[in-house]
Amino acid sequence: MRTLIALLMTLLLTGCGAAAMTMVTGSPPPVPDPEPEMPEAIRYEVELAQWTDDAQAEDGTTLASYTFQLPELTAVRGDGTPITEARSEAEEQALTAAAAFNEKFGKWATAEEFPEFVSSAEEDFAMSREWGALWMPYELTLDCTVYQTDRIISVAGLYYSYTGGAHPNTWQLGWNFDLEEGAFFGPELLADGTELQEAVSGEIIRQAQIPLEDGTVPAEWYWEDYEAIITNWTSYTVSFDGEGMVVIFSSYELAPYAAGPQIFRVSYEWLEPYLSAHGRALLGLETE
Repeated sequence: MRTLIALLMTLLLTGCGAAAMTMVTGSPPPVPDPEPEMPEAIRYEVELAQWTDDAQAEDGTTLASYTFQLPELTAVRGDGTPITEARSEAEEQALTAAAAFNEKFGKWATAEEFPEFVSSAEEDFAMSREWGALWMPYELTLDCTVYQTDRIISVAGLYYSYTGGAHPNTWQLGWNFDLEEGAFFGPELLADGTELQEAVSGEIIRQAQIPLEDGTVPAEWYWEDYEAIITNWTSYTVSFDGEGMVVIFSSYELAPYAAGPQIFRVSYEWLEPYLSAHGRALLGLETE
């Protein structure tokens, strides 16, 4: 009897083990959750393109010319392919941003005022021939430099216009573009209140009173109301580069032509305490 009981127990245990193994082996493997699709990377590329033309008198003399070096913005995919048709909402936003940027400089490319410029040159050319005077062609130029980060594009331009006379006229120009918002922005958007404007005004006035290497003090050349002019610095030329913010007053804006443009710089480190959270993010100065 004991032998029979032992044999039955062995058969029962063996059957249980086989059943357990059959259950494990027959179960389907767990299916992993699908990985979320990552949006395709989008970046922006800026190239400088040159636009030029001239007009000549009947005898072949050049009356007027223009040469504009203008930035062109292109949105591209991660593989370097330019985006011409949007495949996603993000690409649609990128195309909209590029279009807004290019529209600004496209107005320069059309040179709409050039025919009127040529007309004035024709009149002066005729008088110069009548009086036997030396003729110097009218000339317009715009040279641009570009600073770009993942968030902004800052364009600094030097505009030159010669229409006769003792010297040409030059203007410093600046444009700052937020790639994320797809819009141009002014420096006043970098802060919530007036603290930034007041701080930069004070710093520019301080720099203007520092003697140069030859001992002259720039502020001594400035107009009598130069401090009031400086206080309104956000209305003048502001751009950004790898070191910080650049504020430029063109000739005649702060001082006589002989003094040339007046250029002031403040570092990002100096700026940061006066910026809003949005301003720090825009300039890539977020702190943890």
